[in-house]
Amino acid sequence: MSLAPRLDLRQSQSLVMTPQLRQAIKLLQSSNLEVAAFVEEELERNPLLERDERPQPGPDDGHRVDPLPAAPEAPDAHAAAVSDALPQEQAGPLDAEWDNVYDSGGYESPYGRGGRADFADDLSGIEDLASGGRSLREHLGEQVRLTFEDARDRLIAAQMIALLDPAGRLAVEDAAIARAMGCELAKVAAVRARMQRFEPVGMFCRSLAECLAVQLAEQNRLDPAMQALLDNLEMLARRDRAGLMAVCGVDAEDLSDMIAELKRLDPKPGASFDAPPAPAVVPDVLMRRGEDGGWILELNPETLPRVLVRRGFYARCQVGARSKDDRVFLAEKLQSANWLLKSLEQRASTIIKVAQEIVRRQDAFFRHGVEHLRPLILRDIAEEVQMHESTVSRVTANKYIATPRGTFELKYFFTTAIAGTQGGEQHSAEAVRWRIRAMVAAEDPDAVLSDDAIVEKLRQEGVDIARRTVAKYREALRIPSSVQRKREKAVPA
Repeated sequence: MSLAPRLDLRQSQSLVMTPQLRQAIKLLQSSNLEVAAFVEEELERNPLLERDERPQPGPDDGHRVDPLPAAPEAPDAHAAAVSDALPQEQAGPLDAEWDNVYDSGGYESPYGRGGRADFADDLSGIEDLASGGRSLREHLGEQVRLTFEDARDRLIAAQMIALLDPAGRLAVEDAAIARAMGCELAKVAAVRARMQRFEPVGMFCRSLAECLAVQLAEQNRLDPAMQALLDNLEMLARRDRAGLMAVCGVDAEDLSDMIAELKRLDPKPGASFDAPPAPAVVPDVLMRRGEDGGWILELNPETLPRVLVRRGFYARCQVGARSKDDRVFLAEKLQSANWLLKSLEQRASTIIKVAQEIVRRQDAFFRHGVEHLRPLILRDIAEEVQMHESTVSRVTANKYIATPRGTFELKYFFTTAIAGTQGGEQHSAEAVRWRIRAMVAAEDPDAVLSDDAIVEKLRQEGVDIARRTVAKYREALRIPSSVQRKREKAVPA
C-alpha cells in the first residue's frame, strides 16, 4: 500500500442553495404583503430597479387561464377581499364558556371564514383605517384627574390602571395593592369601587361575575334573582335552565329575560380600546364566471409588485464606470434585478397554475356548497401540475382566492378524506363537519341526537366514521353534547 501523495480527479453532484434560489423560495411562500415589503426594500437597495408607474391593465388583460368546466348554478361575482375578525384573546375556562352563551346566533360555523366578497369601488370603510382616538389608559387617566382630588388616591388609581389587562380586568387583590403602595386596605377598596363606575362601566373587576354585577348595578337592575344568576354562571354555561330556575326562584320566561339582559352587557369592557383595525384580506387570485359559464381565474393586479429594470441607466453607468469595482457592482445589481423580476414572474405563474387545478378539482364546491367539498391532498395537485409537494405547499401558504362563495385561503380546499362505507366514495372531513352541524341544527327537541345517533345517520349516508371522530368534530364546531342540548331544550326559551 503506497502512502505517497498523488492527485486524483473525481466527479460528484451536489445541490447548492444559492442566495437567488433561497430568495425565490422565500418569495413563493410569502404573502402578498410580505412580497410588497420585500420589493420596497429592493427598490431602496438596488439603483437599477424602479417602480412601474404605467397604467395597470384591465381585468381581461392580465394573467389568465382558460375557462374551466361550466358551473351555471353559481352566481356571477367578481369577488374581493373582506375583513377577518380580530383575533380572540386568550380567556379562562369560564370566559370561554361565557363566549358560548354570548353566541346568540346559534352554533358557530367554521365556514364563514371567507364571508361575502364584493369588488365595489367605494370608500365606505376608509374611516376605519384612520388613526384611532385615545388609548384606554389615556381615557381612564382623564377620568382619574376629574374624579380624585387627593394625590394619594390618584397614585393608587394610576397603579390600578398600570395593572389593568386588555379586557379591563384587575385580578390583583386589594390587599396586595395596599401592601405595595403602603396604604390602608379600605382606601384601595374605595378607589377601586369608584373606578368600577368609570366609562366604560365594569372595569377594574376581578371576575366576570363582578364585571356584570357592576354594569347591572349601574342600570339599577341588580336584584336578588339576578345576583343569584351571576353567582351560578357555570350553570348557565352548562345550559342548566332547570337548575337556574330553582336557584333564582323564577319561571322559564323570567329566566329567558334575565339571560337576554346579560347578553346585552359587555363581558370585556376594555377590549374595545387599543384594538388595531381588522387587517383586510387582499386575495391573490380573482375568480369569476366566463361568458360560456366556465370559470376564469386571474391574478389580482393590486397584489402584483410592479418593478422595472433601468437598463438605460445601467448602460450610462457602465460607460462612465472608471474602475473594475464599479463595473462589478453594476453587474451584480443588474443580475440581482433580473433575478428578482424572474422570481416574481415565476411566483405569479405558479400561483395561477396551482389555483387553476384546485378550482378544477373543487368545482362542485363552487356550484353546490361546502357539502360537496372533495377530499384533496398536496400530492394530488403536485402530480397534476408536475411540481413537488413542497412547492405546492409553499404556493398555497398565505394565499387567498376570491370566489363567488367568499374569500378563502388556498389551503382551505385541502381536507383529509374519510372513507365511505362498503368501499364507497371518500368524503371530505370539512363536508362531514358541515353535515354534523346541519343535523344538530335540524334535530327534534324531543329527540336530541347523541354522538352514536349521528354516527349511524352518517353511515346511512355512506360515511364510515368513528364516534370519537364525531365528538372531536362536534367540539370543534362548539356544539354542546347531547346531554347539554337536551337540558337546554327541555325548558322553553
